[in-house]
Order: sequence, then C-alpha cells, then structure tokens
Amino acid sequence: MARRGHRPSQTQGNRPRFWGRHAVTAALANPERVVRKMWGTREALAALDLPSALPVVFAEAPDLGRLVPNDAPHQGLVAEVDPLEEIWLGDLLAQGEGDRRPLIVLDQVTDPHNVGAIMRSAAAFDALGIVTQDRHAPPESGVLARSASGALEVVPWVRVVNLARALDEIGEAGFWRIGLTGHAPALLAEQLGETRPAIVLGAEGEGMRQNTEAHCDQLARLPISGKVESLNVSNAAAIALYAVAARG
Repeated sequence: MARRGHRPSQTQGNRPRFWGRHAVTAALANPERVVRKMWGTREALAALDLPSALPVVFAEAPDLGRLVPNDAPHQGLVAEVDPLEEIWLGDLLAQGEGDRRPLIVLDQVTDPHNVGAIMRSAAAFDALGIVTQDRHAPPESGVLARSASGALEVVPWVRVVNLARALDEIGEAGFWRIGLTGHAPALLAEQLGETRPAIVLGAEGEGMRQNTEAHCDQLARLPISGKVESLNVSNAAAIALYAVAARG
C-alpha cells in the first residue's frame, strides 16, 4: 500500500512506548512497524522470538513500571517503536474496491482509550479501516495500543486534514455514509439495507458536528432504552459494526 511518510508523534523522543503482551507482540509481528528497543523481564522476553539486531534490556517489573505512565500494566514487556507511516485515503478506498467491508469515520474522537477500543472492534468485524482528523485525534501511544490489544497493527488508520472533504471522497467511492446520532428518527438497522456503509461517529459528549452531519447520506440511531441518554462512542461503534455484520 502506498504511504506518505511518518506522522509526527507527541510522545517522548518522538517515539511511543508500547506495553503489554498483545500490543508488543503485535508490533513485533507487523512487518511495517519498526521496533527500536525492548525492555522486559527474562521470563517475558524468553517467550518471544526477537530479531537478533534488536537492542534488548533485561529489567525487573518495578523498573519497567517506571518506563510507562502511572505504572501501567506492562505484563513484563515494554517496546519503543516508530509511528507507522501514514496512509492515503484514496489508497485505502482502492484497497477495499469490490468488497463490502464497512468503514468507520470518527469526528474529533480524542480519547485514546476509545479510539483503541474502536480499532479492536474494527478488527473483530473486519472493517476496511478507520478515518480520523489529523489534528483532532490522539497520536499513536502506549495507551491507544494497549486499548487496541494488537489491532493498531492490523487496522488501517487514515488521518485527514479536512473531514468534510474526506466524506465527499468516501461517498464518491460508493459508500453510504450513515451518521450515528441520538436525535435521528430512523434506526440503524432500517438504514443499512444492502448498502456499503461508512459509519460516522461523533466526539465524546458533543457528538457529530453539524457540518459532519451535512456530509452524511443518512442519520440513524441505535435502539437503546430511555434509561440512558447515550452510549460510549466505542460501544456504539461495536454495536454498529455488529449490525453491519449480522445482516449477512
């Protein structure tokens, strides 16, 4: 897949640190990921098939805890990596030409836990990829990689400057752009039909911006009860992807 250079990282030394077994082993298994350095306990490292040229530092668990934020659950493994190279939206759309895999579009979803969880659902339900704004989305980080549980390495992630223009391009590629919002009169299942959907979800709390809604073909809601006002965006994404997969 054609790419367009490294995206800037907002982490220390311009290289994020990943931790935890799933995030680290997935990074090592990804041929497009450059792993620069590894720290780990002898037991955790012994279970890995590491490249001979990779610098490795043996460390005790308390020392590893000082390498990650707030003593995060590292499971004996920490890796310093380069951010993945960026992907053109046009290349992603061309990659999915001829199939019915859905696309996820996020409008200013900034919480790395949510973006990581959405990536995990995108991997589980075989989505084509996710699209976010460049300036209003989290960078690659240990928190995001941990939340994605390895999916960061397998789900294509496109970052765009202008989401409205990206939605126009997505529509021109044959996707039916469905914006999820609680004020929509129709249910998601009623709008799916035989479409190839691009599910658009808004930010935590604020929801989709008006301009984003205007670039959707249809608005829809999930059939939640009146006991709660709304769902977390990652939960909504998972339910929407299931609904797409369940229609057959």
